[in-house]
Amino acid sequence: MRKKQPYAGEPKYASIFHALQQQRAGLIQGAEAVVEQRPGLATFPDMNDQATAEADQNFALRIKDRERKLIKKIDEALDRLTTRTYGICEGCGEEIPLKRLKARPVTTFCIECKTQQEQEEHSRG
Repeated sequence: MRKKQPYAGEPKYASIFHALQQQRAGLIQGAEAVVEQRPGLATFPDMNDQATAEADQNFALRIKDRERKLIKKIDEALDRLTTRTYGICEGCGEEIPLKRLKARPVTTFCIECKTQQEQEEHSRG
């Protein structure tokens, strides 16, 4: 687990740093609880009940996979914060507005570059 340390980066990002650490800790704690409480998949005599149980488990696993990806993004944002490379758009190299960073702290693009990226992805199909 990531050791809590005082934030030594850009002061305007200190609250984002601490919020990301808390969010990460909460996700890790939730994942640990699921692993500890996860029973084996039960076998039901009724095929519909069995299918429902399997669908529920698959849904839970998809959620956990999304949380794992979010933890990775949080780790990357925390690394950028500690190396003072946080808040710089990967598209244009300009500073990402603080308002956007507070709304989406793991972002690596300003709104304009993210919009352009999404339009390009949409046009490719």
